[in-house]
Amino acid sequence: AGEPRTGMGTGMNVRVRFRATLAFGLTALCCSCSLPSPSLGVGDQVPDMKALTLAGDTVALGSFQGEPVLLNLWATWCGPCREETPYLQTLHETYSERGLRVVGVSQDGRDSGAAIQAFIEEFGVTYTVLADPEMIATDRYGVIGLPATFLVDREGTIRQVVMGVATPESPTFESALRRIIQ
Repeated sequence: AGEPRTGMGTGMNVRVRFRATLAFGLTALCCSCSLPSPSLGVGDQVPDMKALTLAGDTVALGSFQGEPVLLNLWATWCGPCREETPYLQTLHETYSERGLRVVGVSQDGRDSGAAIQAFIEEFGVTYTVLADPEMIATDRYGVIGLPATFLVDREGTIRQVVMGVATPESPTFESALRRIIQ
């Protein structure tokens, strides 16, 4: 009773159901992944987190509140980080007497203490160096590439962000640096 089916309607329904299932599955997969937080910008409060000294002691970055801070996320294997380290050391030597705290937070993995120490010696680093082997900082600060530098004022407000190499050729960076140490 009725006309024979050509199969065209059934094939269309299968394709529609397949696409809907695929779209639902991809949405569920994407929503369950741990993505970095959105990048922090000028005017945002710096999030607190803990990192390790090379001796293995825990330091809360919030303990630096009240001081102007240049916070640099880096790694020993990062070429651009190696390029910018002498500049960071110069900033430390130039502005530490005016209260600037330069803090380098290594994003090297576990068991990298020897590599971090060798890096410090190679570049003559005398500013504060901490380790973040779980790379919590890259997530909290929304960083997807290294190096990343944040200038933070005494109240804990981010006043400048540099994603990539900080250089003395950046008048904006130098100006923001001078403002946070006033």
